[in-house]
Amino acid sequence: MTDEELKQEEEKEVKLNMMDFYPNSPWEKLLAKLPILSWRMGLGPVTGQLFLVLTSTGRKSGLPRRTMIEYSRMGGKKYSPCAFGERANWYQNIVTDPQVTIQSADGTERMKAVRVTEDKELLSLIEHGLSTNPMMLKWYFNSLKIDFESEEDILAHKDKIFFIRFDPVEEITPPGLEVDLAWIWPLLLLFSLGRRRKRRK
Repeated sequence: MTDEELKQEEEKEVKLNMMDFYPNSPWEKLLAKLPILSWRMGLGPVTGQLFLVLTSTGRKSGLPRRTMIEYSRMGGKKYSPCAFGERANWYQNIVTDPQVTIQSADGTERMKAVRVTEDKELLSLIEHGLSTNPMMLKWYFNSLKIDFESEEDILAHKDKIFFIRFDPVEEITPPGLEVDLAWIWPLLLLFSLGRRRKRRK
């Protein structure tokens, strides 16, 4: 790739700023919640390999609030990025009450959500992320205008970087999301069989 092509790619990355994708409109917020349906339909063992359902307590309503977010494992712990930082409703909820429930392929777990601030842990997490999901992490840091290849630059701007660690707790946490739409699959099967019979006729 030539220097000119590299420059064009960098310009594209600047234009496609991750922060511009924050769901503001009602329709965007609805679309952001659609992945939750996969868990309700019983697909947790599949989607739960890459994503987890986070149930926090609404800072205003006091009611369970749920969102599906990406996660990774490092050193026996689960971590999730919060790309939109303090703008994200779920982050504001866990700041008010860090006791959360997470659901993944590992099942339902009671946790305390803790923002990663310690330098060594943060750098290790970023290094791990660059090896497992480099495209998204590079986009994230480019959007923050942070040089992901420079430890000095990362630590100088770590107040902009939001990663959450989930620590196990014994205390009661919000109720997890139920699999209440699994009944859809038998209906879809019956519908599919019905269409096949009509075609044969």
